[in-house]
Amino acid sequence: MTPAPVRTGDKRWEKRKKEKNMIAQTLVAALFLLSAGRVAAASAAPLPSPDKSFVYRKIDGAELRLHAFFPSGWRAGDKRPAIVFFFGGGWVGGSPDQFYPHCRYLASRGMAAFAAEYRVRNRHGTSPREAVMDAKSAVRWIRKRAADLGADPNRLAAGGGSAGGHLAAATAFVKKFNDPRDDLSTSCRPDALVLFNPVIDNGPEGYGYERVKAYWKDISPLHNIGENPPPTIFFLGTKDRLVPVAAAEKFKKLIEQRGGRCELRLYKDKTHGFFNLRRDQACYRQTLLETDRFLASLGWLKGPPAIRLHAEPVPEEAP
Repeated sequence: MTPAPVRTGDKRWEKRKKEKNMIAQTLVAALFLLSAGRVAAASAAPLPSPDKSFVYRKIDGAELRLHAFFPSGWRAGDKRPAIVFFFGGGWVGGSPDQFYPHCRYLASRGMAAFAAEYRVRNRHGTSPREAVMDAKSAVRWIRKRAADLGADPNRLAAGGGSAGGHLAAATAFVKKFNDPRDDLSTSCRPDALVLFNPVIDNGPEGYGYERVKAYWKDISPLHNIGENPPPTIFFLGTKDRLVPVAAAEKFKKLIEQRGGRCELRLYKDKTHGFFNLRRDQACYRQTLLETDRFLASLGWLKGPPAIRLHAEPVPEEAP
């Protein structure tokens, strides 16, 4: 039976059509707002709070703190693997809360995790040299007080992003810029490195050269890699304008030539800072999962990772 033709001039039919379109538009708008609301809520979600804070250094009127995150059941006297993170910001600004989410997650996996303050130009009028000095002091402070912090002094990692990644790498490779007031018999060399688009080259073609050109050869991690470097994982976006892929590949090659291990994870088309929770949640989760797997490969973490991926940006492993 042939259906009757629709009469576009029928007012009742036109009314029903208009009502259906309005309902459809309302549903689409509601779904859009729901999705946007979820993204905004995640971006604005409060950061985790530290369990304790310790003053590790007093210098030039500044009190520098380590913000500590401990696992459930933690107690002084434990010998847990530990990690200290240094925030990014070009040695100019930044905040340790950048790595609070990383610290809380790794504490949930059984580690003692710390987010360090250090001197920066905007707040203290200092240069990268003082920042490196502070980072070394932070590692020494944790290692020397490991028993009180429930940490294993022989399983202490350093991590960080951008300029903070530079500081983490500097604690491992840079020989100079030690505070003579520190107990220099306590090593500042970490037992592993977790680096997020770190500034590794301070040479004439690298980042920050104008600020360190008088001493760049002494402060550039790429130019100070010694024998038996600590195992390292290095995260980098392929469209990072501050840290070239070629520099990261050279860093990896030099570490391996000197008897170390360096896992370079390249994220296609990602730019500087891609790993941050409030910048790209998928990449934050993926890089944290890769960090978990890396630390587990060292025997520092047990059991399966506690993080789950919704959409997985697959990194490329440099050969």
